[in-house]
Amino acid sequence: MPEFLLFAAGVAVSLAASWLLVSRLERLGERAGFSEAWLGLVAALAADAPEITSAVTALARGQPSVGAGVVIGSNVFNLAALLGLAAVVAGRIAFHRRVVLLGGVPAVWVAAATLLTVTVLAPAAGLVLTAVVLVPYVAVLGMRRDRVEALPLPARWTRWLVAAVHEEEDDLAEAVRPRPGTWRDAVAAVLALVAVVTASTVMEVAATGLGRRYGVADIVTGGLVLAIVTSLPNAVAAVYLARRGRGAAVLSIALNSNAINIVAGLLIPAWVAGLGPHSGQGTLVAAWYAGMTVFSLALAYRDRGLGRVAGAAIIAAYLAFVTALLVAVAQGGVRPVTALFPAAVIAAAGALLLAWPDGRRREESLLPGWSIGRLWRLSLILSAVIAACDAASGPHLILIGGLIAGPFCALLTRQWALTAAATVVDLALGGLLGVPDQIFATVTQYACLALVAAVGAAATVGAAVLRRRPG
Repeated sequence: MPEFLLFAAGVAVSLAASWLLVSRLERLGERAGFSEAWLGLVAALAADAPEITSAVTALARGQPSVGAGVVIGSNVFNLAALLGLAAVVAGRIAFHRRVVLLGGVPAVWVAAATLLTVTVLAPAAGLVLTAVVLVPYVAVLGMRRDRVEALPLPARWTRWLVAAVHEEEDDLAEAVRPRPGTWRDAVAAVLALVAVVTASTVMEVAATGLGRRYGVADIVTGGLVLAIVTSLPNAVAAVYLARRGRGAAVLSIALNSNAINIVAGLLIPAWVAGLGPHSGQGTLVAAWYAGMTVFSLALAYRDRGLGRVAGAAIIAAYLAFVTALLVAVAQGGVRPVTALFPAAVIAAAGALLLAWPDGRRREESLLPGWSIGRLWRLSLILSAVIAACDAASGPHLILIGGLIAGPFCALLTRQWALTAAATVVDLALGGLLGVPDQIFATVTQYACLALVAAVGAAATVGAAVLRRRPG
């Protein structure tokens, strides 16, 4: 009971103090003449104080699973709450595509570097790899327009950068522009920082103690419990901004918060204190973080924003991640089936959502009398029928290679995106069929999947070529 009360008190004080810290640092940044984009970074850094402090405390106490779990699990939750939930509540969050690319490329790079760090790279190497892209990104955000235009880059690139930063700053100006700070704000910021650090330390110690008392794995304590609790301020702020139509501000807070979490809460502390031995569960969390980052940004780029359907898909991906993590903990390790099944379902659903033909794709395909949308749906039906026959026959008849019929059929649409989506769906089905065929994670299954991937890639290239061909 005392540990539970300490945890609850730590949560309350940490979240309240982080809100005070955000507002005061924003005012001090305004006094210092920071750009709107840099003010957004300051706001994200201050709001991330509970996650960063909890992670640093765990790593310093020799609990790498909790520390890495807090940071990476918090990033996964941020995508679900700051983008998915905000889109569902607001109905739609609109983004400029340039803004998605400006923040999305560094975000994907950081997520990939995180996955490499928890699997094969040393923390110092991961930090350097992250800095290669993140440092220029932060520098560009802080530049005035004339300095961006003076960069030694091709004129087309410079115009694109100016437009992208300008669009993001226009949105952030209304969202985060505070009044200039005073010495009182500086004192309040210092006191709030001390409160956040103290309360977050108490919260992490109490949560770890409770987890061990009740037999909860460290990765669950860090990757789910502490990750969700410490991310609540960002989630509330994102929903608020989304309802006000501040799309770029929502995207900036989500992506910049995740990048700051990784650098300040994982890579730098791990460089000093070490990250411990690599674990399958840590790899699982990092892989989901990278995959959900790509998935969320692909949806945002395709539709120039996120609607309720896309938001619900992101939330569903997070629930699949939670399921996979809990199953892995219950099994005492990450088995191939546990890692593949939820990811395959989300990958297939995401491919369908990203590539589903709209009203503009009623034009005729290469097959006379068949529209593009109708032919693509036929390719999915063919794959589903082959998969059903394979599953029904069990190990007696392996039909995974027959899934190449899907990409071949989609090729006739002359749409590379639809053909690529059909290939992703078939690869997901082929992965799942390894279980009833009793060849899961064997050379036979890998060979079948390689065949489907090769044919799908060739069909995708062929569709692109046919699309460009006159007539």
